[in-house]
Amino acid sequence: MYHYVYVIQHTKTKQIYIGRTDNLRRRLREHNTGQQKATLRKEGKWIVIYCEVYRSKEDADRRERKIKQHGSNIRWLKDRIKNSLL
Repeated sequence: MYHYVYVIQHTKTKQIYIGRTDNLRRRLREHNTGQQKATLRKEGKWIVIYCEVYRSKEDADRRERKIKQHGSNIRWLKDRIKNSLL
């Protein structure tokens, strides 16, 4: 089984959300159908902008925490994927 650390962006608000899952398709569907409270929006949809794949759940968890907890990591990631952002 693989574990994904992903970045999604909302097409209307341009908001970015960072998460981790073992099923990226299911998780994206949950974000877009209002099943995830943090990403509930009336209009627009969430699209995958960036994804990292790990074989270890622990490695994926650690990477997600590292990105979310350190502002410099978020800035570095945004700079790295700047041409992919909406």
